[in-house]
Amino acid sequence: ISGYSLVVQARDSGTPPLSSSVTVNVDISDVNDNSPVFTPANYTAVIQENKPVGTSILQLVVTDKDSFHNGPPFTFTILTGNEEEEFTLDPHGVLRSAVIFKHMVSTEYVLCVQAKDSGKPQQVSHTYVQVRVIEESIHKPTAIPLEIFIVTMEDDFPGGVIGKIHATDQDVYDVLTYTLKSEQKSLFKVNSHDGKIIALGGLDNGKYVLNVSVSDGRFQVPIDVVVHVEQLLQEMLQNTVTIRFENVSPEDFVGLHMHGFRRTLRNAVLSQKQDSLHIISIQPVAGSGQLDMLFAVQMHGGGFYKPAYLIQKLTNARRHLENVIRISAILEKNCSGLDCQEQHCEQSLSIDSHSLMTYSTARISFVCPRFYRNVRCMC
Repeated sequence: ISGYSLVVQARDSGTPPLSSSVTVNVDISDVNDNSPVFTPANYTAVIQENKPVGTSILQLVVTDKDSFHNGPPFTFTILTGNEEEEFTLDPHGVLRSAVIFKHMVSTEYVLCVQAKDSGKPQQVSHTYVQVRVIEESIHKPTAIPLEIFIVTMEDDFPGGVIGKIHATDQDVYDVLTYTLKSEQKSLFKVNSHDGKIIALGGLDNGKYVLNVSVSDGRFQVPIDVVVHVEQLLQEMLQNTVTIRFENVSPEDFVGLHMHGFRRTLRNAVLSQKQDSLHIISIQPVAGSGQLDMLFAVQMHGGGFYKPAYLIQKLTNARRHLENVIRISAILEKNCSGLDCQEQHCEQSLSIDSHSLMTYSTARISFVCPRFYRNVRCMC
């Protein structure tokens, strides 16, 4: 307990008695009576042979229960096991290589490390670090090609995470790093540690082929990453139809069904091969296992097919479509719950292009804006 706050009252003996109160703050000063604590108590680490000098091997973690002026910064010292000066330990507790290790020379080192706090008198603790030298990488990393589809309103893409590269390596201790060629860094970034791909704002319509590679420190392997960007037209939103699927998650739809269903849907609703099918958005239906897919069809000569025409086509082809995935409903308007009687139910659709949803699998990623339906009774 670092302090106490007492309220003291003095009361006299008169009639009536009178009193007064005062607050007394008692601060408890800290004595450096706690040693630094290593977490865990002892360490094991590995380093591959032929790694360059300065390679990070281990981060020591130290805490101290004393107040801040009796705890950090800590002073780290290697007491034993470093007689040939193969290791260095920086002020932040990072153990690094000072030589290029060879597996044939030595396979194991045991270091005794001391941590000393900043109190007076100083308290010390010790830990042991076992460092194993293993053979260098013999397997190349492998990565799955990734295709990314981004749907956004005209010139209104806010940017964000659009997918993740999935790479593996048969060498157990290999650490994989991801890089993107510099000429593409004005539009995209790749997280060097986890392979997440980030798109910056303002992407134009079109196809982008990213020059991405993954490295285990010895081998560098290129990865096929293709990004398709489609900008929506306002006219599309006035001619949309929704297909509602039963019991499917967005990720499963994107990874397992979207490619096949898109092909089947094209055959069902396109009047000419030159017509264009636009999947605008997919999003879960709140409180259910259902999924809505919003789409429109653009005619080859310009303009869009009306929803009523598309619904007729879909209804005729529904059995064929359900060979790919189970359909719950085909909606032009979702006016359920409105009792319009003699009046007309009108639906308006709005797109929130700054609220992007990313549905990502190992091979395909779909990024789309959130959409909202508003319905009302009209005379």
